[in-house]
Amino acid sequence: MTSTAITVVTHPLINHSLTILRDKSTQTEEFRRHADVVSKVLLIEATKHMLLREKKIETPLAPFAGKKLKDDVIVVPVLRAGLAMLIALRDLLPAVLVGFIGLERDEKTAIARAYYEKIPKIFSTHIVLVIDPMLATGGSMDDTLKAVKGKGAKRIVAVSIVSAPEGIKRVTEKHPDVPIVTAAIDSHLNDRAYIVPGLGDFGDRYFGT
Repeated sequence: MTSTAITVVTHPLINHSLTILRDKSTQTEEFRRHADVVSKVLLIEATKHMLLREKKIETPLAPFAGKKLKDDVIVVPVLRAGLAMLIALRDLLPAVLVGFIGLERDEKTAIARAYYEKIPKIFSTHIVLVIDPMLATGGSMDDTLKAVKGKGAKRIVAVSIVSAPEGIKRVTEKHPDVPIVTAAIDSHLNDRAYIVPGLGDFGDRYFGT
């Protein structure tokens, strides 16, 4: 792949749930429920190119040549907001391996600082999903992608719920081999590096902090 593929997933469930996520009056319980819905639809899109192999089984009535997932997946959520999408993915792929990159953003400079890293052994055959609900400046995603590439990742997909043009620009320039899957590309970043119109601080709203 010579240029980044950006997929904006359109689906009635995403349109409905994303509106609820954006609404400042939405409370924590409802926010979590709809974050889960959007995350699952995005992650289904992000994994649609997974390879399969044949598996012969017996139904209650007859033999059947079915399919079984061939690819192994490692997911790396950008802490802490990425944990919300991890919860959704584990419903889809219960055996998924999980790596962690802890990045904390300085509210004054908007620069992320790494404070924790623990990633499973990555082989070139793995599909690595890097998940972060908000692709704002692109700094955290950039740093995480560098980290997983440094561990040997070759097949990577970046997944975000809401993205800013600035973040997309940074990722596409730094990582043209990594496709981006998102539910929305918003207008811009404000002077505090928050996405506009966005939905506020995803981690605070999801975790109730």
